[in-house]
Amino acid sequence: MIDPGKAGDQSHKKPAPPVAAASKLLAGVVFGLAFGFLLQKGGVGKFHILIGQLLLEDFTVAKIMLTAIGVGMVGIFTLHHFAKVNLHLKPTRIGANIIGGLLFGAGFALMGYCPGTAAAALGQGSWDALFGMAGLVAGSWIFAESSASLKTTVEKWGDFGKVSLPDLLHVPRGVFVIIFAVLLTAGLLVLERAFPR
Repeated sequence: MIDPGKAGDQSHKKPAPPVAAASKLLAGVVFGLAFGFLLQKGGVGKFHILIGQLLLEDFTVAKIMLTAIGVGMVGIFTLHHFAKVNLHLKPTRIGANIIGGLLFGAGFALMGYCPGTAAAALGQGSWDALFGMAGLVAGSWIFAESSASLKTTVEKWGDFGKVSLPDLLHVPRGVFVIIFAVLLTAGLLVLERAFPR
């Protein structure tokens, strides 16, 4: 027998109307195109710029990433403060983060692209990125196939749960955002003076 209370709770879980689903898809396409365009205009779809970053000779990638982190942090926390978005924190798992970071870094160094920059490079006609994209698909498949065993091993190593830097440092979020934004801006200015484009 169905509990009327539970049945009522599930009524809001109906599939999104086709118009809403189409508008979300369209928004995703528009934002994806804008993101790719900005990556390409920033130069991070170019192999020599990415390799220059890995060799610590060209800091274009670091500048773009620091800018994205600063703008994204201020935007997300401001929207969250005004209850316009919800925060969906991923658990901090030290073992998985270290191993994943090393694999990502090795792939980046060998291929010369990360997932986003590989897509931007492919879009501008750099066919070498196609091989990297094939590797990304293969790696995603291997990860999906091994995810059950990873959940009981690697993902349990150093699991701190859903924690953010403000929580970890016991600093109010607003104060943290302001201080971190200032530090990121200072870091950008130092990089720009030391390594101008």
